[in-house]
Order: sequence, then structure tokens, then C-alpha cells
Amino acid sequence: MVLFEVPTGVVADTAGRRISYLLGTVTLAASTLLYVLLWRIRAPFWQWAVVSILIGLGFTFFSGAVEAWLVDALKATGFTGELEAVFGRGQVVTGAATLGGSVAGGLIAQQTNLGVPFVIRGVIFVAMFAVAFRLMHDVGFSPEKGGVLTEVRKIASASIEYGLRVPAVRWLMIESLFTGGVGIYAFYALQPYLLQLYGDRRAYVIAGLAAAIVAGAQIVGGVAAPRIRRRFRRRTSLLIAAATVGVVVLGLMGILQNFWVVIGLVAIWSLIFAASMPIRQTYMNGMIPSRQRATILSFDSLMGSAGGVWAQPVLGRVADVWGYGPSYVVGAAISAIALPALGLSRRQNAPADTVQAVTSKGGPDAAQPEEGGVQG
Repeated sequence: MVLFEVPTGVVADTAGRRISYLLGTVTLAASTLLYVLLWRIRAPFWQWAVVSILIGLGFTFFSGAVEAWLVDALKATGFTGELEAVFGRGQVVTGAATLGGSVAGGLIAQQTNLGVPFVIRGVIFVAMFAVAFRLMHDVGFSPEKGGVLTEVRKIASASIEYGLRVPAVRWLMIESLFTGGVGIYAFYALQPYLLQLYGDRRAYVIAGLAAAIVAGAQIVGGVAAPRIRRRFRRRTSLLIAAATVGVVVLGLMGILQNFWVVIGLVAIWSLIFAASMPIRQTYMNGMIPSRQRATILSFDSLMGSAGGVWAQPVLGRVADVWGYGPSYVVGAAISAIALPALGLSRRQNAPADTVQAVTSKGGPDAAQPEEGGVQG
């Protein structure tokens, strides 16, 4: 995903968000069904690794492109509401789908075999392609007519100009470098950690409980995000507060090694993440121009993936040596490193920190065509 994020973002900013989405559905449908084939023929590990790379490629066609498509369309159609509310609804849908998919997938696999849920997933991606091909259009965005290589160079250069060289955006990306990998590890380590605390490693319903809690928190957090936002004058104030509480809760999950206590802390940690994510998305989108939106959002996703590349092996090694509890404490310490980055982003006093990023009379692109104001 680190390798593919920016190239696929450039595809979305040159060929169009719709094309990127369609390529993502095709890639994920094919790679998912290849998983089933590898399972049937008992393929060697290296073949699973190659197909897993293709799955990573498929998801990077979505990251950046879908969010850019949404924000551009809202701006073009005169949306005047809070962008947090829209992203919050997305969290609600994601949480409901995760909860339903986790339960349904487990039941289907239990009644049939492990391959059937993957076949269903592949069919769903094919259906998504058909629906998007017919109904999805790039609204508020028109790909340039020039040569592909020329456009790639222009967008890559402009993405650096409006991304890494803009302090408020750059510090937000650096924050992802520390929190992205920790978040991924914390979620996937929850299942074996909870099984260990429960005392029965074959209690698979407990393993599924972690996914259900996170999904439920996404639903609640998505609903709560716009309401929480109104209690803070600046978006960065909320992000810093949420990140600070998240560090404390993550540390307590490792220190207080009691099953029911950790279950409660998992719910709080998930809720904090779910409620703060729409605010972060709104803040980021408010600082970047439409033409480079998908590429810059993809680069932000790249930073989170890059955090996973180094943080997950470190935390996994800590768990091997000292146990899951200490690995969560170390994860909290790594997440704490990101707090100064959020503070430095706040110091830039970006307009998107205090105003709506999308309005009917002009958003960040209209008010600040070159985004020079956010460099502070």
C-alpha cells in the first residue's frame, strides 16, 4: 500500500475518480477470487503474498479517490451543511456494514466452508463495478486533456507544493506516521489479547466481539462527530484532546489486564477514533485544492501505511518478548509522539481549522485558490 498509494492517487487526479474506483473494484474482485483458488489448490506461501499485494493495490485505488470524489461533488452541488456530518454518516454506514459482514461471514463460513464468504465478497465487488459504471460520475472535477506523463508530473509537483510544503498539512501527515501503525496493530492484536484474558483461546465468539465493538463504536462515533465538533471552536483542539485521551486509554488497556475492564476500554478507544476521524477528514480536505485532492489524500494514507510498516513489527516483537499488555503500553508511548505534531499543525492557524471546508459560495478552492494562506 505504501508503494501504490501515490501512483493510484495520481490516476484519480488525471484519469478521474470514477476510473480509479472502477479499477479498484476490478482488482479486488479478481484478487479475492484468486484467494479462493489458492485455498483450493493449497498454494505455497509466496503465491498468497503476491495476491495479497494485488489486494493492497486494489484498496489504494479507493483511498483518496472516493473521498476526493465526495468532497468535489458536494462543493459543486452547493452543499452548505457541515462536512463532519457527511463523513460521520459514512462512519455509520461503515460500522453497520462491518458489523453485519462480520456476523454474516462467520455464520456462512460455519455453515459451509471458509471459501464461500470470499466468493460472495468477489461477487459483491463485481456488483459494485456494475453500479458504479452506470451511476457514478465525476461531479465538480474534470480530468485534464493533456498528455498523461505531463499531467502526472504536474500533479506530483503540485501535490508536494500543496501537501508536504504546507506546514499544517505536513504535520497532520507526520502524525499519521506514528498513529497509523499503532491503530492497525491495536485492532488486530485485540482478538488474541482478549482470548488470553478470557482464559479460553478457542472461545471464537470472544474474538468476534472485538470487531463488533469497533463496528458499534463507528456507528455511535459517526452520529456523535458533528455534535462533538460544535463544542470546540477549532478542529485541532478536538483532535488533540481525542488523541490525548486515546493515548491514556491505550496505555490502560495494557496495564489493567482484566477482561471486562479491557472490553470497556476498547469501546472507549474505538469511540474516540470513530468520532475524531470525520473531523480530521474535514480539516484535511479544507486545506487542499481540488486538482490535487486525491493524490494528497492518498499520500496521507501512505503515511499511515508507512507507520504500519515499522510500528507493527516493533509492537509484535514486544508482544512476543513481554506479552500483549506491554505492547499496548509501548503503542501508547508511540502514539504520544504524534501529539506535538498535532500541536504544530494547530499553530499554523489554517482557515479550515475554524470554518467549514465546503460551502455553497466557495470552499477552500474558491476562497484560497493557491492555499497560500494556510502556510501561516
